Amino acid sequence: MQPTRRGWAAIALAVVLAVLAMVFARPLVLVGTALVGAWVLTFQYRFVRDLERTVASLSVVQSSARTGVRTGDETQVTLAATCEDETALFLEITAGLPVAATTSEPIEVALEPADDSGERVQSVTWPVAGQHAFDEATVTATDGLFRETVSLGTTPTVTVEPPTPQSIHVGEGGDRVAASYGTHRAGRTGSGIEPAELREYVAGDAGKQIDWKATARLTTPYVREYEAETDRQTLLVVDHRASLATGSRTGTKLEYLREVALAIAGVASQFTDPLGLVTVGDDGITSRPDVVSPATNYDEIRRQLLELEPTSARNSAPETTDATPVNSPERTRTAAAATGTKRGRVSRLHQRTNPADVQRSLADLEKTDDSFARTLRPFYADRQVYQKRIAGDPLYGAVHTAVANSPDSTWTVICTDDSRPAELREAVKLARRDGNGVTVLLAPSVLYEPGGLADAEQAYDRYVAFEEFRRGLARMANVTALEVGPADRLSAVLEAGRAGGGRA
Repeated sequence: MQPTRRGWAAIALAVVLAVLAMVFARPLVLVGTALVGAWVLTFQYRFVRDLERTVASLSVVQSSARTGVRTGDETQVTLAATCEDETALFLEITAGLPVAATTSEPIEVALEPADDSGERVQSVTWPVAGQHAFDEATVTATDGLFRETVSLGTTPTVTVEPPTPQSIHVGEGGDRVAASYGTHRAGRTGSGIEPAELREYVAGDAGKQIDWKATARLTTPYVREYEAETDRQTLLVVDHRASLATGSRTGTKLEYLREVALAIAGVASQFTDPLGLVTVGDDGITSRPDVVSPATNYDEIRRQLLELEPTSARNSAPETTDATPVNSPERTRTAAAATGTKRGRVSRLHQRTNPADVQRSLADLEKTDDSFARTLRPFYADRQVYQKRIAGDPLYGAVHTAVANSPDSTWTVICTDDSRPAELREAVKLARRDGNGVTVLLAPSVLYEPGGLADAEQAYDRYVAFEEFRRGLARMANVTALEVGPADRLSAVLEAGRAGGGRA
């Protein structure tokens, strides 16, 4: 509680009278000092009493017309105040807008002693993506001599999503997939609620399985099977390294991949499938919510996906052809020349082995001294160096950690680009172990380069190189590889290929 300007004037008057009484030895003046002091204390007591009663009867409600908006959108924010009991205080109420919200002027409501309610509606802009919670409204009460400020009211939350890329293509070789991302069926029959099939009764079937209506209609006992209720463990691995910041005016690689990841997370929530998220930056794992029920962590995973931004690379890419995007001009020109070389043979070994296999094979070769072993030993030694480098790469390390800590039968969805094909290939092989399903959502670099497609024919050649890489991933058992990108750019690239007589 603080005195107002009038309150300070009254206190100063009492002090001046006291000083004059002492200087001029006038006891009568001291009486005036005492009267002024008693008057100030009386008003202070009344202010405290009125403030307690007013706060107890005051209701402040802050609300937004929409709780979910896109970056840059405007919403109507309402500040409403109601005082049930009469009060002698003047009230000034200011909305507790989040820091990320912008408005032309503060949203305020003023209540005089004769007023019992007031309301203010004002437009607010949300320029920053994320989940933003209101602070409690600030209530300033005064009786003319004293002033006090308290916090009061509801604290709604507004979720601001980044702009959605327009016309997202998800498919294979230019063909859009028709199914919704992440939908699935149980794949077996048993106890459940969804009818699966009707079949004739056989010895051993339980009596409660008989469909009596079908039996009466067909005059032969029939059993109704139902779709078994199953939970599929869904693990999202989202790459947000510096290369994912590449993009045109329609959106970056990360923005396109994020939209598909959000859709998959939404489907997992709809099916109540256990859901987990691993995000990968240039320094490694940046977050890792465990795979649990979506009722527990769906909101947190959605928030993290919406707030995800590309990180900054610490180091340049390793000097190896596998660090070059599969659809880069350099890789397109040198792909044929590499066939049959030692590097090509080692690359084929890459596709068949993993770090543990290489270690065992190299140890076996060291024990053998025939010509065949001596021939293979250098290739496996090169492979061992290669695997040590891959094991230290962020995406591979993230998948290794996630798979080790995830339950069995996990469906892993890897969202990344084509800038590190060797690392991605090894990460996919690791994720699909033990029969687990893997979906790779792959952003082709050729579709995201800023400045437009300067050379459409060259872009088509690079897309063909990307498509060969994607098909190579898709040929692995239990692996689905899909391209994700702007549909208009893909159409332009494919049209250039058709005009030149090419075919992806």
